Amino acid sequence: MTILANQGKRINTILHITAWTIIIIIPLYLSNVFNGGGDQHRLYEFYIRGFSAAIIFYLNYLWLVPGYFLQNKKAKYAIIITGIIIINYFLSTYFIDNFIHISAEEQRIREAMLKIIEQNKESIPPMPPISAFKFFNHLLVSVLISGFALGLGVMEKLKENEEKQKELEKEKLNSELAFLKNQVSPHFFFNTLNNIYSLIGINTEEAQNAVLKLSKLMRYLLYESEQGESKLNDEINFMTHYIDLMKLRLSDKVKLSVSFPETAISTSVPPLLFIPFIENAFKHGISYREHSFIDIQMTVSDNQISFQTRNSIGTSSQSGDGQHSGIGLENVKKRLNLLFPNAHDLQIQQMPNVFSVQLRLDLKTTKQ
Repeated sequence: MTILANQGKRINTILHITAWTIIIIIPLYLSNVFNGGGDQHRLYEFYIRGFSAAIIFYLNYLWLVPGYFLQNKKAKYAIIITGIIIINYFLSTYFIDNFIHISAEEQRIREAMLKIIEQNKESIPPMPPISAFKFFNHLLVSVLISGFALGLGVMEKLKENEEKQKELEKEKLNSELAFLKNQVSPHFFFNTLNNIYSLIGINTEEAQNAVLKLSKLMRYLLYESEQGESKLNDEINFMTHYIDLMKLRLSDKVKLSVSFPETAISTSVPPLLFIPFIENAFKHGISYREHSFIDIQMTVSDNQISFQTRNSIGTSSQSGDGQHSGIGLENVKKRLNLLFPNAHDLQIQQMPNVFSVQLRLDLKTTKQ
């Protein structure tokens, strides 16, 4: 975010320099082309008026808008900018009247105009004084410039707030991911280690395979899932290792059905997005006194992922596990709303004896 902010400031500075360079060069060019560079009175007057406008713009843009208007000090803002506009008018007029000399030709034109007005004052309708007209013109231009600076300042503030909001959402997602890692219950590791310990004396080869799977699972949790996205194949391998390790504690009374895509898939997904549903199924789908089942399925087609878990509700589930699992599911709902707005459909149903989850992710819509 810092790099993008610095780049935006640099581009903004270049645009300002370019704009003022054009404003300075074009009048000078036109004066040399059409006036031969002789009478510089109007050119100098334009530059003074332009410098006056620049003061009003940058005092608004850099000081008044961020320091007063955007801080809900609108009354103070109005008073200060009004004073600046009035003072600015008298200072610019003073410099024009005292430091810019009118050419002889310009002076003759002015005297001729005054003489015509004097001779025909009865037929010419009364006109406001030139000073009043100049003040009104200055006031109108100053209000327009202040409005432009105000709009620009408000737009930049909105853009800054939007970038901060995106940064907060990113930090929140990182927190959600860290929380999900902790959701893979420590009891799972203790139970797995106990099961592996028991296997060592019975089936050494199977125990070694279990240790290898546990090592891969922990490596994915600690390192590979640190990125914002993971390959779907890696996520499937992680879920497969998790399920294989969980099978070590299953009895013959539990019917387990797992179906994942077998072909290589290059699609990327947020890490640890599906594991809470699987963990929830094992926590509440296992009964050691009666027959139970767990059904896990995933299909991928046309940039769409369909994921489903169904499990029986075991009578041996602990109340503490239910509370822990509920937190995990709510966590996934929040992640889905942040990562897949209007591009996912999550259906969770709890019947008397069956708990089911159906999740559809539209990856194509998300990338667009």
